[in-house]
Amino acid sequence: MRLPFGDLKVNEAWKCQQGGTDTSINFMEAHMLVTDLEHINQQIAMTSRMQKTLDYLRGGDWRGLPDGKVQIDGDAVYALIQTYETIATPETPRLEAHRRYIDVQFVADGKEVMGWALTDRLTEIEPYDAAKDVWFGRIALDDLTLIHLSAEQLAIFYPTDAHLPKRTSRQVVTVKKIVVKVALT
Repeated sequence: MRLPFGDLKVNEAWKCQQGGTDTSINFMEAHMLVTDLEHINQQIAMTSRMQKTLDYLRGGDWRGLPDGKVQIDGDAVYALIQTYETIATPETPRLEAHRRYIDVQFVADGKEVMGWALTDRLTEIEPYDAAKDVWFGRIALDDLTLIHLSAEQLAIFYPTDAHLPKRTSRQVVTVKKIVVKVALT
């Protein structure tokens, strides 16, 4: 499989930096990724936190999990288990973005469409809330990239990536999703 950044080694492409007890990712150089659990190791920088994320996702029957928060590694890595029905995408979508955490959004069951845009292309509509690690912006629907995910596929969103989850393609579908929050530092 050819990596999206050409012939660079993964650690060079993601500009991993040694420091403290973990290898961290220079997130200003990282952008959204869509893949599945089978191929993800070939496509990301494997920090210990990301390894814990993948071990958790590979480790069980997600469909039977009750909704709620699951601690994987304290505040450094945790999962939000969600079940919901998808909704239509509005003409001027409201996207979210984060600064302190990477979002690993794994569709355990169902199908979902997500929107994606680089954060520097949004018009901010709600400033950053540090307590919730989120800010919101808008972009024209024509400028939004749509990502179609089926069961057992995932998207990884870095702080440079704004995203619009929970969307439908043609019909409303019930989705079981695990959002793993991976702290950058």
